[in-house]
Amino acid sequence: MEKSLTRYIWNHTRRQQLFILLIVAFSMVPYFLAFDLPKQIVNGPIQGDGFEGVNSTQLFMHLTFDLPYLGKITLFPGVELTRFGMLMGLSLTFLALVVINGLFKYYINTYKGRLGERLLRRIRFQLIDRILLFPPSHFKRVKGAEISSMIKDEVEPLGGFTGDAFVQPALLGGQALSALFFILVQNFWLGLIAAFMAAIQVGIIPQMRRRLIELGRQRQLSARQLAGRIGEMVDGIGTIHAYDTSNYERADAAHRLGEIFKIRYDLYQWKFIVKFINNFLAQLTPFFFYSLGGYLTLRGSLDVGQLVAVINAYKELPGPLKELIDWDQARQDVQVKYEQVFEQFDSPTMIDSKIQALSPEEAAAITGPIVIAGLALDDDSGTRLLDQASLTINPGETVGIVGGSGAEALADALGRTLWPTSGKITFGDIDLHDLPESVSGRRISYVSADTYFFHASLRENLVYGLKHAPLKAKDYTGADLEHRKWEIREAKLAKNPDIDINSDWIDYTSSPFGSDEEEQFLKAMLSVLDTVQLSPDILEFALRSSIDPSTDLHLAARIVELRQALRAELEEENLSGLIVPFEPNSYNAEATVGENIMFGTMRDSSIASRKVIDSDYFRTLMRSSGLSETLYDMGYTIAENVVEIFSDLAPDHPFFQQLTFMTADDIPTYQQTLQRLQGKSYKDANDADRRAMLRLSFFYIEPRQRFGLLTQEVMDKIIEVRHMFHQNLPDDLRSWIEPYDPEKYAASTSLLDNILFGKISHRYADASRRITKIVAEAMKKQGLYEKVLAVGLEFNLGAGGKRLGPLQRQKLNLARALMRKSDYYVLNRPLPGLDHRMQQEIVDSVISFLKRDDANPAVIWILSNAALSKMFDRVIVINHTTIVADGTYETLLEENGTFKEMIAA
Repeated sequence: MEKSLTRYIWNHTRRQQLFILLIVAFSMVPYFLAFDLPKQIVNGPIQGDGFEGVNSTQLFMHLTFDLPYLGKITLFPGVELTRFGMLMGLSLTFLALVVINGLFKYYINTYKGRLGERLLRRIRFQLIDRILLFPPSHFKRVKGAEISSMIKDEVEPLGGFTGDAFVQPALLGGQALSALFFILVQNFWLGLIAAFMAAIQVGIIPQMRRRLIELGRQRQLSARQLAGRIGEMVDGIGTIHAYDTSNYERADAAHRLGEIFKIRYDLYQWKFIVKFINNFLAQLTPFFFYSLGGYLTLRGSLDVGQLVAVINAYKELPGPLKELIDWDQARQDVQVKYEQVFEQFDSPTMIDSKIQALSPEEAAAITGPIVIAGLALDDDSGTRLLDQASLTINPGETVGIVGGSGAEALADALGRTLWPTSGKITFGDIDLHDLPESVSGRRISYVSADTYFFHASLRENLVYGLKHAPLKAKDYTGADLEHRKWEIREAKLAKNPDIDINSDWIDYTSSPFGSDEEEQFLKAMLSVLDTVQLSPDILEFALRSSIDPSTDLHLAARIVELRQALRAELEEENLSGLIVPFEPNSYNAEATVGENIMFGTMRDSSIASRKVIDSDYFRTLMRSSGLSETLYDMGYTIAENVVEIFSDLAPDHPFFQQLTFMTADDIPTYQQTLQRLQGKSYKDANDADRRAMLRLSFFYIEPRQRFGLLTQEVMDKIIEVRHMFHQNLPDDLRSWIEPYDPEKYAASTSLLDNILFGKISHRYADASRRITKIVAEAMKKQGLYEKVLAVGLEFNLGAGGKRLGPLQRQKLNLARALMRKSDYYVLNRPLPGLDHRMQQEIVDSVISFLKRDDANPAVIWILSNAALSKMFDRVIVINHTTIVADGTYETLLEENGTFKEMIAA
């Protein structure tokens, strides 16, 4: 990148700038002509100059030129017009010049805008490209929020300035000089005054605005730091809550905002001082024009038409001058911004772009050993992590490394996230850091304890390591094809790569099963998830997800079939009581009163239930059937019981977990409501109190709350109202409710609810876990297990994968590496949060998985637990910064004291 913004703009937009400057030069002709026309209109047809006779005429548009040696050349002889005709002709000419000048401005501004946006796109891409070329250690010293703020906001003015960099001074300077020249032609002294005042404005105002530029730089820097601090708050929100430091963060935020306010206030004060002086100087010139010009007109030295033309021309002068001064300020301002960006994105340790060259071809296998010779590694502070390490790791070996920070640093170096201070890591004669990423990033799989996942589905994150290059182009037709052509053309003009993000990027041949068939690839993903013991979690995600039956008819139909199979499975194991099914003529005791009345799922649960309950149809039905009064009395009794039992308990008492319809904070409110309603019937209560009582009854579940309020008579009444409700349900409400139907899949509820088609009974301990296990077994028998797990793969992980738990993130991080066929797997304490038993199981299954089907990659595992080293062919022991032992588990246990101590610990 160039250090000078002006030079950068010129180097990358030279041809376009020259073209638009040529257009600007042409635009000066009609711009100048528009100055002279008002004088001709006033002096000619309006005052009658040249029209002394009644029938006098003049030539309109008589165009002649006197050229040396050629004499007078007539381009157009003109048209004879009367005084009125000349007035109309000149006026229409003036109007035409206004339109032409407007079209020139429109074209110039549009061209400038397109030019600026293209260069802004180019700059932003270059900065993003540089982020990808920074070594990983660089990001330990910078904040992601600050970098993103710079790319998003701070370079924005650079794009706007690009079109103005050369065109604006040419255009505005040309307009100002045209106006000045015209004034000088009309009257030398008025022109001299205008030129003198313009020189003062151009000379003084930019000097005064230098302070504005410095304040603007301070504002930009403080705003960037605030963005970085807010990013830290978001990332560390758990720590803030855990240590009660939220008020410290508020104080820090208030202090920073105060500093920004001070800078901005100073900026406003200085800005308006400069504006006042600029406006005063701009208005001082008309004073001289009116006084001196009027005096000259009275003396006869200047005619009225000239004075009007001069004043009209001067009206066009302050605008360009002001904009020219603004341009100069903008130039200095964006140069400061550009220099800040340049400094932030300039690093001597940047990776050579050739290392990351796009390579769709399959990477050649690494067949040679890793040779580590005299390797020394330091952290950012200069502390030595590993000193003079020398090793050879052969293909196919399984190597367990135990030790502290030195072992982790060695793994970081092998994963190319830590650069050597001295020494080398080579494959044959090639240095590891000279290998293109198309080789190292595919043939070496590196996993650390740090996990990061993108805001996408679990599937997208799982296959992320297979997206190296577009392998299969997408077929475009019609409007999509035209849009794609436009994308390619614009990308080339902005010097961006025209790689299609919509192509198929997944390298299926590098996956465990090496097949691009969807079914085989799904098996590959599920086998990886089984290896890291993540499949049960994926099943949970799937069962709590929903599908669209219109796009997946087969799975929806199979889920409906699974209901019957599950019923048979439960009856066979004498567990049919685990689920209380939905039946049209029966009351489901495990469902709420409201669910029993509606007897269906809401297509939009956030607003549908309120929309139905508040409808005139529902309220009329409830009143006419008498169920409103029954439920009001039930709600009143519930409130009495709850207040009596829970009013004296602490808000964090476990009993409140049983109340799904009321919190500890609601108790005082219901106490007041009960006092207000004492002795009042449903008819005497106001609408708000009725709603409060009905709400309590709607959420009542007898087996859970056990107040004994649901008699058989009440349940029969609810079933009767249920039938009445669905029988005459209006179309506008019918669209919100999906009635329970044993033969249909309910699109508005989860897979598990569709499979169960009922409610889990509260009479059984640990019923939910048992049901999930039985459902999983039933799905396997019916051949649905893999299809349902595929639904779980579409679970969105949220920002940074934060919808997953810490252990789930660690497992998925490891699974992502196992999705690739590599020659070397470097696993840097990938599972620190798991207990010893689970770590042992996963280590064993991972090694078995990687060695299947005659595959023989090398596995280098930095172990969190030294006892697991017995599972490896070779064990390396690092104590502090030195390799102290290298051998088999049995040999080291007999010979090495340090290793014995680690095992004992």
